[in-house]
Amino acid sequence: MSIALPAADVVASQASGRSEIFVHELYAALQQPSNLLLLDVRNEDEFQMWRIETRHTPETLHLPYFFFLEEEEKAIAQVRARATNGRPIVVVCAKGGASDYVAERLREAGLSAINLAGGMVEWGDFYDVRPVMEQPDYRIYQVDRVARGCVSWVFVSRGEAAIVDPLRYGERYLKLLEEQGAQLKLLLDTHAHADHISSGPDLAELTGAAYYLHPYDAIHPFDMLPARMKYAMLHDGQRFTLGALQVEVIHTPGHTLGQVNFLVTAPDGEAFCCTGDNLFIESFGRPDLGGQGERWAPVVYDTIFGVVKRRVPDHAWILPGHYASPAEANADGLYMKRLEDLWRDNRSLHFTEKERFVEFVLSHLPYMPPQYVEIKRVNIGLSNPSLDEADELELGKNICALSG
Repeated sequence: MSIALPAADVVASQASGRSEIFVHELYAALQQPSNLLLLDVRNEDEFQMWRIETRHTPETLHLPYFFFLEEEEKAIAQVRARATNGRPIVVVCAKGGASDYVAERLREAGLSAINLAGGMVEWGDFYDVRPVMEQPDYRIYQVDRVARGCVSWVFVSRGEAAIVDPLRYGERYLKLLEEQGAQLKLLLDTHAHADHISSGPDLAELTGAAYYLHPYDAIHPFDMLPARMKYAMLHDGQRFTLGALQVEVIHTPGHTLGQVNFLVTAPDGEAFCCTGDNLFIESFGRPDLGGQGERWAPVVYDTIFGVVKRRVPDHAWILPGHYASPAEANADGLYMKRLEDLWRDNRSLHFTEKERFVEFVLSHLPYMPPQYVEIKRVNIGLSNPSLDEADELELGKNICALSG
């Protein structure tokens, strides 16, 4: 869980000798409006690729590190102009070294500056865990990898647990399940992801829980090579029991040919649909990551306006696998919405004609990062990157939804 730290205390902590702030502290401070100034000293290309964003992103000033080396007085003057009246400054770089140097120079100049320990590397690895629903028979948790906009879901019921769309750091989930006194039973991927590395196969090997994937996604869409990892096949209409919960598999192709949704029903009448890259709070999943945008765009229409409308009840909570902006979260920081509200509020779903929908999709396809092809290979066991290589593959935010 996030640790609350009022924004006003971020730099005040220096009084006790602290010169740095940790990622979980900064994230907690940015859950409400603040007067913090973020000073990002990375290079221009790194800054443009991704930066710190939360529900209440403060003003961000970008001044590259080399500017402080070459023209320190001018650089400090620019910061001072933004940081009036003792405004606290958090300095950010890639790994925390350059920003530590800059923060020290700013403090020597009389400014209230503190370094973000570990920089954007640590920010990129931060997971925020929030309770979604806590009932006598079941509990649900949202696991949010904030920097990438990737979300996974953990269901716990009567001592059994399922993880839907597990993100790369599997040990984070095991810690949560240990706290909950639950045994991992099901590892469920809605599809073979292109934007992040799944920990599903590794967790299966480590715990003995079954890892499930639709067989259509166990073939690389470009290489046409079959998966080289163990998995159990998912199929439409398949059902699982998890304690008091019932889980139904719904085949929802379009983003990938093997994408599925997991419709989870509880004994109290609530329903939750893990939609992966099918439906988001805003927009929906792009169809071109397999190189078949023109062929798969009509399939997206059939899935959303046919399969989903027919098989997912309107009162079900939609639990997506991604978000494009932290603004999509509700007041509790949760990326969830009733399907009936999604039909009304998600403007990308306001189509009645298939032809117009397909035209809209194909005219709003964003840039496809080349790393996505390799991440697909990793997720079906065709490639085994080192830790540094995996970090490079996952750099930046996900781009799985259509552009606006």
